[in-house]
Amino acid sequence: MSKRIIVSSVVGVVALGGIAAAGLAVASTQASGKPTVENASARYVPPTGARAGSLTFTADVSDDSGVRGLKVLVWPASSDLDPTEAEMRSVESATCRSTSADTSRCTYTLKVTQAEAAELAPGTWHVSTLATAKDGDTKFTPRTSAFTVTR
Repeated sequence: MSKRIIVSSVVGVVALGGIAAAGLAVASTQASGKPTVENASARYVPPTGARAGSLTFTADVSDDSGVRGLKVLVWPASSDLDPTEAEMRSVESATCRSTSADTSRCTYTLKVTQAEAAELAPGTWHVSTLATAKDGDTKFTPRTSAFTVTR
């Protein structure tokens, strides 16, 4: 066997070993991370006539340990509210359904009556979320999504 082939083989093994080690480091970093909230969207439909309106917020929540739940707070930008992670622990929860071992689709829906709609501040509204994984890790996002209330 020539020295060129041996040297090339050793360099190849070292390079592949380095790539594999880097891949394991990235995988272990991701595995111990906080939950993620993706594909978030909020939609407000005002009531019309005798039909109630609604607010629907949907997001995909993921964590390597699985998803325990998602807390949701909806608030008008004009209120200057600045929710904290601690405050989010006592707000309403979305309904989460597993889509895989580590991901759930979470949906939060509110019915809105004519009387309630009349009291809503027009303009931009924000959705804050607190995702909780089965291993106890949390991810607080003060402005996960936004929508507009019009009259």
